[in-house]
Amino acid sequence: MEDTAAKEQEAAARAAEEAERARRDAELQAAQEKQREEMRNKQEAEAKAKAAAEAQAKSAQEAASQRAAEPAADTAKPAAKKGREKPAFRNESKPAGGNKNSGNKRLSRKGGNAGRNDRDNRRGGKPVRKGMTSDNVQAFEKPTAPVIHEVHIPESITVAELAKKMSIKAAEVIKVMFKMGAMATINQVIDQDTATLVVEEMGHTAIPMQENTVEDQLIESSSNEAVEGESQERAPVVTVMGHVDHGKTSLLDYIRETRVAAGESGGITQHIGAYHVETDKGMVSFLDTPGHAAFTAMRARGAQLTDIVILVVAADDGVMPQTEEAVNHARAAGVPLVIAVNKIDKEEADPDRVKNELAQRDVLPEDWGGDVQFVNVSAKTGQGIDELLDAVLLQAEILELTAVPEAPGRGVVVESRLDKGRGPVATLLVQNGTLNQGDIVLAGLQYGRVRAMLDENGKPVKSAGPSIPVEILGLDGTPGAGDEFTVVSNEKKAREVALFRQGKYREVKLQRQQQAKLENLFANMQAGEQKSLNVILKSDVRGSLEALTGALNDLSTEEVKVNIVSGGVGGIAETDANLALASSAIMIGFNVRADAQARAVIEREEIELRYYSVIYDIIDDVKQAMTGLLAPEFREEIVGIAEVRDVFRAPKIGAVAGCMVTEGSVYRNKRIRVLRENVVIYEGELESLRRFKDNVSEVRQGMECGIGVKNYNDVKVGDQIEVFDSVEIQRTL
Repeated sequence: MEDTAAKEQEAAARAAEEAERARRDAELQAAQEKQREEMRNKQEAEAKAKAAAEAQAKSAQEAASQRAAEPAADTAKPAAKKGREKPAFRNESKPAGGNKNSGNKRLSRKGGNAGRNDRDNRRGGKPVRKGMTSDNVQAFEKPTAPVIHEVHIPESITVAELAKKMSIKAAEVIKVMFKMGAMATINQVIDQDTATLVVEEMGHTAIPMQENTVEDQLIESSSNEAVEGESQERAPVVTVMGHVDHGKTSLLDYIRETRVAAGESGGITQHIGAYHVETDKGMVSFLDTPGHAAFTAMRARGAQLTDIVILVVAADDGVMPQTEEAVNHARAAGVPLVIAVNKIDKEEADPDRVKNELAQRDVLPEDWGGDVQFVNVSAKTGQGIDELLDAVLLQAEILELTAVPEAPGRGVVVESRLDKGRGPVATLLVQNGTLNQGDIVLAGLQYGRVRAMLDENGKPVKSAGPSIPVEILGLDGTPGAGDEFTVVSNEKKAREVALFRQGKYREVKLQRQQQAKLENLFANMQAGEQKSLNVILKSDVRGSLEALTGALNDLSTEEVKVNIVSGGVGGIAETDANLALASSAIMIGFNVRADAQARAVIEREEIELRYYSVIYDIIDDVKQAMTGLLAPEFREEIVGIAEVRDVFRAPKIGAVAGCMVTEGSVYRNKRIRVLRENVVIYEGELESLRRFKDNVSEVRQGMECGIGVKNYNDVKVGDQIEVFDSVEIQRTL
């Protein structure tokens, strides 16, 4: 009962609320209707007054002109004429006579021309000012012919920008594209061919821009800006190169008074580090490159970014493969060398050996008549560090390095990575001009506004001049290491060039893939299906990703291929895990980790995921995984030989060979060959193996036995029966 009463009470309250809402709506509607009625009456009254004034003025004018010609006829019907003035304005072909009532009715409703003014007022048009005649009611003249624009179309353009160039709304362009069978949104990027078809369909003239016009305009504008300003001396950019574990980072740590080497995985550098150091003798910018064999691309890039190369060679180890490679990179880039003979404090140090070995590779010391400075240093004790800096600054003076600080910033991307909290982070080395916070930067395929700028110690800075390395935030992606960056005047130009570059990159990539498919088509048909090890690779920085991709691709052989399904910078996401599941790939994280969603997918689907911090381990493990995919090798092993001494004929079995086992053992379940004068005449299986009258499975050396060969009766005295076994041998790369 209580529930029923509560429900009734709730229903009554709801009904009262609905009734109150309906009453309020009715009152609001009535008030709006009343307001509209008052406005309508007011407009009609004004329109009638204007129409009456205009009609009176016209009738007076016509009456005066007709009075001069026909005075008697003009004064007869002034009232009727007044009612027929409006039809003459609306339709001049109408006769002067006609139905008087209809004319009066029209006048009474809208007052002739006032009807049109009234409609305009209701639609939001401008009300006609008092005193305006019918000749100057419309000030805008509609074009008599369509306006044809000349539209310059770049390689790629958005629908909105294309509409703006044609001075029409973007919706019109989208409508035309729909009719042509292409669905597009207002911000979608379309290619040059599609844009040309749309422009011609809409009746305008399309002028395609040249392929590299966008790039050429950017280079021209930036070079013009760079010329303006006074050249000033800039600090040298020095790259430290050398073999792994020869003390490059430790030497740099002593100069910078830091301890970077202690925190590195396996004690080896796996990224390019960029630092600038204020010394007593002036500022120097250093790039620290990895020494491991896999980082060839990074070392080559370091040599191209730099003004001077310090080649670190351990006095106790001498010239090693990466030392030689560093010399070649420096020569290829045309960069002067300064040799730092490190670990001079060790007892087994032999600096003369280093000089001899380098002299064999055409790197001659100054004291031997060459042009290369050799400095003996110790990163542990600090011996010779001042002499090394003096040598670098002396070389810099000879080079006469200059830059224009007032120009917009230009330089090179040293490294880039994807930070979970901050997004894409790029390390840039400014080579000319000044990079300021808030500048719009175009770096390779990416662009964006510099939201924050940090030095190598993570402290925020507002600007960076020539030869200063900085980290920037604000790009829309991670640019490739080694890409050039430039400051652009506006975001539109940066986006246009970035889209153009992305389109070109996509074309080149597809072309390369297509070419590879065509080249390998017949090879694949002949060789059959090649086994592949699918890998999804995620790294902390772009440079390490490139090095790992190259190192893993180099492991591919004719039988087993490493297929890198996806490679990227940043943590392992759920999409990566789903891709690994779809492509049956193993996942490798180099100094990165999987997030919670990715871990859930990996655990549920049991996907193989491995974390690494040292590059050697990745290469070794992938090599082992590839070894498991190799087809096994089968080798035949002879386990026994029996010589036929006599041949017996059995009615049910056929020919039975009486044999003496001369080597090894004869087994009933293994395959055999029959040899006559050391030539194989039959290969098959044993049908029976007997010793006396008993069936046996094995007969050893020095014992006699009877052998029945399955499906073969042409056994003769003197033949040899060879028993062999196939042994599977696991292959290695």
